[in-house]
Amino acid sequence: MSSFKFLHAADLHLDSPLLGLSAKSPDFAMRVQAASRQAFENLLDLAIAEKVAFIVLAGDVFDGDLRNFQTGLIFTAAMRRLEDAEIQVFMISGNHDAENRYAGRLKYSANVHLFGHKVAESVEIEALGVVLHGQSFAQRDVIENLARSYPSPRPNRFNVGVLHTACAGSEGPHAVYAPCTVEQLVNHGYDYWALGHVHARAVLNEHPHVVYPGNLQGRHAREIGPKGATLVTVNGGEIVACEHRDLDTVRWVTATVDLTGAGDLQALLQRTRAALDSVCEGAGDRPIALRLCLEGETALQGELMRSSGSIREDIEVLLVSLRAEIWLEKLEVATRAPRAAAAADPTVSGALSAEISDLARGIDAGLEECLQEIRSKMPANARVDELFAQLRTQAPDRALALALSLVDGGEADHAD
Repeated sequence: MSSFKFLHAADLHLDSPLLGLSAKSPDFAMRVQAASRQAFENLLDLAIAEKVAFIVLAGDVFDGDLRNFQTGLIFTAAMRRLEDAEIQVFMISGNHDAENRYAGRLKYSANVHLFGHKVAESVEIEALGVVLHGQSFAQRDVIENLARSYPSPRPNRFNVGVLHTACAGSEGPHAVYAPCTVEQLVNHGYDYWALGHVHARAVLNEHPHVVYPGNLQGRHAREIGPKGATLVTVNGGEIVACEHRDLDTVRWVTATVDLTGAGDLQALLQRTRAALDSVCEGAGDRPIALRLCLEGETALQGELMRSSGSIREDIEVLLVSLRAEIWLEKLEVATRAPRAAAAADPTVSGALSAEISDLARGIDAGLEECLQEIRSKMPANARVDELFAQLRTQAPDRALALALSLVDGGEADHAD
């Protein structure tokens, strides 16, 4: 068998709408939506630079909610670019592709093979001694175990299985489509399973490799960290390298700042800067969408509860001074006041009193976080704080419940 490279990518969700983010920051939402297309361009550039023999796209190239046929035309033009570079593409339809009204109308260049949805099929690249096996989704809700019907591996060939699946052992809140197990895939006899559907990169097994590459570009605050594709190098029928390559153009990050012992705003900002320096370094030159959580036992607790809006502004001023472009997607306050009362009264009633105080502070923190979002959506002259002040005093739990309902979820992004 010859030596070759191939790229494995999945869950491109080209131009998918970002409903929850749009409500918070329309400008940044547009940047992230454009980032999915730029990450796709990065994939093409990487394929050409690495001179890969073929690309595997393991489902959800498009989005179920996509209403712009132009996105499909851009994708088919990209396939022609790969054809000019003598790179083949093997792809399956995932759950989002299956419900997309445009995906089935696209006409692809000769270098693209879209696996059918009726039965699993096999395609051989004779020059490389490679056989790819795959099956597309016929509709969004595929609940049967598709992998069971995949063909047996062909002897003396490098066998690749392409599957969109919620494989047992993969983490995350993903719909259970085409379920299977790692043990089943390992025992099937293929050399590499190119999986899609789960948006976090995961290598579920090595030799044979069972891999989720993750999606190309994070779309919301739950899709954090580096995103991209997997570059596989094969020599003599054996995988000698299986490497993640970053392709995202906007990086979603969650960072935590421990304010234990911090006594003033200056200390808060110093610790925040120290935490974010490493965040900027890890993201390279990419813009960052940041969810920042303040935690720990601090004398600043009262000020954080009373003036979280102004403290957010101080943090945003700090962000401008850092080397990366950072947008503060959300500031979470999970700090607590020093437990001086409990230390002074070690009795059971003292401990109970401290626990009640902690619960009240937790409700206050949650309510203030919700109010920040409500303020951003209401007219400048809306008397939001006055409206909640009386209810906050009389029934803080009811105030929090009402605020949560008004926030309306905050992250109305669609499921994977």
